[in-house]
Amino acid sequence: MRVRVLFFGGLKDLAGKSDDLLELPEGALVRDVLAHYLSKVPRMKESVASLAVAVNQEYAGAETGLKSGDEVALLPPVSGGSGHALIVRDPIDTSGVLQRIKRGEDGAAVVFEGVVRNQTRGRRTLYLDYEAYEEMALRQMEGLAEQALKQFQVRDVAVVHRLGRLEIGETSVLIVVASAHRAAAFEACRWLIDTLKRTVPIWKKEYFEDGAVWADGEPFPEEIPRAQGSPGWKDASK
Repeated sequence: MRVRVLFFGGLKDLAGKSDDLLELPEGALVRDVLAHYLSKVPRMKESVASLAVAVNQEYAGAETGLKSGDEVALLPPVSGGSGHALIVRDPIDTSGVLQRIKRGEDGAAVVFEGVVRNQTRGRRTLYLDYEAYEEMALRQMEGLAEQALKQFQVRDVAVVHRLGRLEIGETSVLIVVASAHRAAAFEACRWLIDTLKRTVPIWKKEYFEDGAVWADGEPFPEEIPRAQGSPGWKDASK
């Protein structure tokens, strides 16, 4: 059987491609995909413990079974439409989103902008480049928005992330929360950006005067299965 394998962030550089078609025997598991690429690209062993895997845009463990035509995405830790979420490639219109969200019954509208800064750990940044597993990222963002509405009992939220090249001072991610009370709005906004940065498959590459690197992401939360997730997989990775 044949599956399509997607690489993101630094994995794309290691593999030398963004996607691949892989022939596997019937009954193959996610760990068989991982074992194949570890044998072909030994440097992946350095990061395998921190990887997550998605099968058909859903997080999956090493023992997940595969079938012909499946899409398997190898995801390094993340650096992030319709409904409450949107992915764009043009500049984010913060004021336009805010005006669209606000209503007369709101006592608070909290706005968070993630902005491209001009340095990282003392190195001068020239620009950033964001990429995403777009279909999955949009679904994850929409799911976070729906969860925030229920968990914090706010009236409305908007989550917007930009992809592609961003210059210094430009907005990479926008979160707007509207609510009757400010406490709930602040809490929901903080939870949304913190969770998005840890779980939504979006990565950034930082370009400096002396080179470029993929930004280190935060570890995936414990509830997301890791690529290195079973005794059989550990044996296969040696």
